[in-house]
Amino acid sequence: MRNILEIQKQLLPDLVDVLKKRYTILHQILLSDVIGRRTLAASLDMTERVLRAETDLLKAQGLIEIESVGMRISEAGRELLDHLDPIAGELFGLSDLEEQISKAYGLRRVVVVPGDCDSNPLTKRELGRAGAKALLSVMSNDDIVAVTGGTTIAEVADQLTLPAASSPMKGGWFVPARGGLGESLETQANTIASTMARKVGAQYRLLHVPDLLSEHAYESLVQDQTIQEIVRIIRECRIIVHGIGDAMEMARRRRLDPEAVKQISRDGAVAESFGYYFNDQGIVVHKMLTLGLRLEDIMRTEVVIGIAGGRSKAASIHSVLRFGHEDILVTDEAAANEIVKNLA
Repeated sequence: MRNILEIQKQLLPDLVDVLKKRYTILHQILLSDVIGRRTLAASLDMTERVLRAETDLLKAQGLIEIESVGMRISEAGRELLDHLDPIAGELFGLSDLEEQISKAYGLRRVVVVPGDCDSNPLTKRELGRAGAKALLSVMSNDDIVAVTGGTTIAEVADQLTLPAASSPMKGGWFVPARGGLGESLETQANTIASTMARKVGAQYRLLHVPDLLSEHAYESLVQDQTIQEIVRIIRECRIIVHGIGDAMEMARRRRLDPEAVKQISRDGAVAESFGYYFNDQGIVVHKMLTLGLRLEDIMRTEVVIGIAGGRSKAASIHSVLRFGHEDILVTDEAAANEIVKNLA
């Protein structure tokens, strides 16, 4: 595929430019659900006159539908984008970023989506779509999948859809990677696990305990037989899907006491994931007392999928990758560029 695109660039450079433009228009309409022409033109930095000509053609091809409320992608348009996804990286020069990151950190697979989550909320939606596809590509009917909380993984749950010809995964299980009560309901691991299970027809179990526990609460809960059973299932997972957060931001969001925040900062923590805080070398410098996955569980899990984007997350992503137990990374162009720049 790369060779074909290189030949086209040399013999028919205009054709590649047209392909990129029309792919971008279709892709933006897909992410927006419904969007007006003026809004779409502004988001693509394109004149309405030029955009009208393109969207009229796409409508004539049956790829979009134009209604009074705006434009939406058609089923044929969705199928076309699915077919184009494998070459999108080549079209936009993202494949080189994927290869460099994969090689540098020894990853099984890297997926880079265009854009920057920090500046465009639609990029996070695309990150969720790519994360959902990455999960489905490795999940089988009898898998146990542990998921963390957070806005990015919630977006993965929203975008998770079984292909039309696929059967429901009735033998699969989704579980929260750890407790999460106290966070926003929409981004709790429990909510995300149940949403993902519903989307693919799988089963789920929930862990109704706070994310952060006192020693007394931990010792009490860990003796509960119901909690023990759920934790056992969580620790038997074959796949983990998790987000990656900035250490200081996550410490503040979890309302850690000021002394703990200062200590985390002094220890050089730059990333948080699974309830562990990592420095820039990928070494754990602080851990939260929580029920669920332990570090040793993560290290022996068969497939670990990290999903995070935004230029501001580059250092945090690097830190977790240095930890050395990721298999698949899904990120965005801004974060990938920053990571590769710092590899030099």
